[in-house]
Amino acid sequence: MTKRRFKVGIVGLQPGRSWAARAHIPALRALSDTFEIVGVANTSRASAEAAAVATGLPRAFGNVAELVATPEVDIVTVAVKVPPHLEIVKAAIGAGKHVYCEWPLGNGLAEAEEMTALAQAKGVLGVVGTQARAAPEIQYLKHLIDDGFVGDVLSTTLIARGGALQGGAAIPNKKTWAYLLDRSNGATLLTIPLGHTLAAVRDVLGDMAEVSSVLAVRRPTALAVDTGETLPVTAPDQVLVSGVFASGVPIAIHYRGGAARDGDGLFWEIHGTDGDIRVSGPSGHTQMVQLSLKGARGGEKLFRSLEVPGAYRVGWPADVEPGNVARLYAAMAQDLREGTRTAPSFEDAVAVHRIISAIETAAQNGCRTALA
Repeated sequence: MTKRRFKVGIVGLQPGRSWAARAHIPALRALSDTFEIVGVANTSRASAEAAAVATGLPRAFGNVAELVATPEVDIVTVAVKVPPHLEIVKAAIGAGKHVYCEWPLGNGLAEAEEMTALAQAKGVLGVVGTQARAAPEIQYLKHLIDDGFVGDVLSTTLIARGGALQGGAAIPNKKTWAYLLDRSNGATLLTIPLGHTLAAVRDVLGDMAEVSSVLAVRRPTALAVDTGETLPVTAPDQVLVSGVFASGVPIAIHYRGGAARDGDGLFWEIHGTDGDIRVSGPSGHTQMVQLSLKGARGGEKLFRSLEVPGAYRVGWPADVEPGNVARLYAAMAQDLREGTRTAPSFEDAVAVHRIISAIETAAQNGCRTALA
């Protein structure tokens, strides 16, 4: 018997450039046996109609309220900037819809906790888009660590580049990028690239117990290349964290604002009693770049490539962004049909938000902060 397809309404779609256009649309179309895209809602009906025509979607909604009230919609995908997440997710949950919300779930821990409580009370599934967790390299890395490739983990170190700044202290255009410079919007170097990576690190190495941190704004202004304006920056461009996992394993993190000079923007090493594994990539946005693994163990003096088995990739979109998102949607479908909890949930999102909140508190107070 053919299973009923889940019908998805997307909030936030700008053809050719937005995350929904680059990742969600191709991911859902690759899973056409499982999902059907009903339509889109943007900030205006005209914008939604233009997006629907450009992407071949059947329907444009006048606003979010109209989308969530539509009986045909089973899942509301929230793919807009962070500040409106709370309002949109609350509307979707109130209408009894399941939700796929992009990360960060909320503008801070309190909003994430509120949405999670609402979803639990309503009995709907909330999934968050921490898609680095679904990357084949991260999944294989977890297998290698669990299988004892490095023995007992002694420590881990993570150095990466990311965030809004490009080519020093500049952003490509004001309209799309300026909001990332304002810390109050909840979309910073700490919350987005490091937040996605923390979700993956937590999958591989477990829960963190305490952190110390420094959050520094070393570039207090940025140039908007398209307008020539100099804009104020309040979001940190240097994030330094030292911490300890519940297992006792120490971790050191340094995220630096801007792109890597040579295209080598991620170094993550896991050091153990019997070996070491290194994860690398062109940037610290682990959710959207091609990652690679190298390892050495025993008496080996050189690191060798650790190829991800083909089974981790077969049947998924080859491109990184839609491939990782498709894996999350497939897990969401499994959870809805079987009652499992394989997709990153709102509860998982709260756990990562708690780490970020602890990092912010530690930086503000200048002292080590324990996670609840």
